[in-house]
Amino acid sequence: MAQPDNFGFGEEATLLKESARKFFADNFATDKLHGMVASDPSPERMSECAWDRDLWQQMVDLGWTALAVPEVADGLGMPVAAVAGLVEELGRAAFPCPLLSTLNATYVLAACGSAGETALGEITQGRTASLAITNKQGSWEAAETDVTCEQGKLTGTACFVQEARKVDRLLVSARTAAGLSLYWVATDAPGLTIKPDAIVDLTRDQAHIQFDSVEAQAVSTEGVAALEQAMPAIWTILAADIVGAAEWQLQTTVEYANTRQQFEHPLGFFQAVKHPLVDVMVLVDQCKSLVYNAACAIDTEPERAAEYAHMAKASASETAAFASGRSVQYHGGIGFTWECFVHLYFKRQNHSQMLWGDAVWHRARLADILMGAVA
Repeated sequence: MAQPDNFGFGEEATLLKESARKFFADNFATDKLHGMVASDPSPERMSECAWDRDLWQQMVDLGWTALAVPEVADGLGMPVAAVAGLVEELGRAAFPCPLLSTLNATYVLAACGSAGETALGEITQGRTASLAITNKQGSWEAAETDVTCEQGKLTGTACFVQEARKVDRLLVSARTAAGLSLYWVATDAPGLTIKPDAIVDLTRDQAHIQFDSVEAQAVSTEGVAALEQAMPAIWTILAADIVGAAEWQLQTTVEYANTRQQFEHPLGFFQAVKHPLVDVMVLVDQCKSLVYNAACAIDTEPERAAEYAHMAKASASETAAFASGRSVQYHGGIGFTWECFVHLYFKRQNHSQMLWGDAVWHRARLADILMGAVA
């Protein structure tokens, strides 16, 4: 089936994206974000998990956590393009919450077919979740997990778990005698220990999880296949988050460049400033096109979903780096201060740039796909 001209981004998707932008504009200004996560500039501060639970509950009530849940599990079953539009606004607001991690778990559970419906039903009812599938080397591929399961009990460590202190459930990959399986476990289960990581991103929470004979609910024995099917959606919506944050960086930097006076002219008057900002705009537009192309492919051309998703995340990682550098540089001396809001997005983008693979990793996988196709 060929992709539609509008990437499948229909009226419902447009309304969802517009309502999300209004929601964050009305309820979560950037100064509120700064006050929430950056009140303590001390480098010795402990890792925090600051977020607005009341505002999050409003997002759950709006049905945002159920957007990707298939209708068979009482979810909304919206296309990935619509979900990407929402996540783009989440990135623009840099709102600390477990939405992205819950969507990631949703896509993997949906790939498990009927075996994942019970867990998906919990997400529909408002439970939050995250993936615990990465080993200490940062790999989630094949059966490279450090967690094992024997007699229904998990042992080992899962690393780089996103929003670990915000979620109710974990979807864990574990090695068994039969191969890689997926398990559904509560974060307050006996024997489960959450050890927060110190990360540069102040808007997110990351941890490594230790399992000491933790009882877990088996979801699927086809863990490798489920992860391979779900990863394109995971890469794509993360790229959408990067696009939203990059658009905030561009808009904020342009506004500053048009306001700040130097040599009796606004900074934006000078070509050394305006031309690189145009480059940021071009990169953002390019990345956005690749994001919605990948999102649409997941729904209409699944055989090309991985190829397009690799392209989207590779472009997004480079956009994140370039937009972040320009945003700080063109705010001048104030751009390096703790009080300036741009550092929050700079750090979020640095985290997103590397999360689930950087540009080099994705381009290497894309080359494997294309060269294999040619051969």
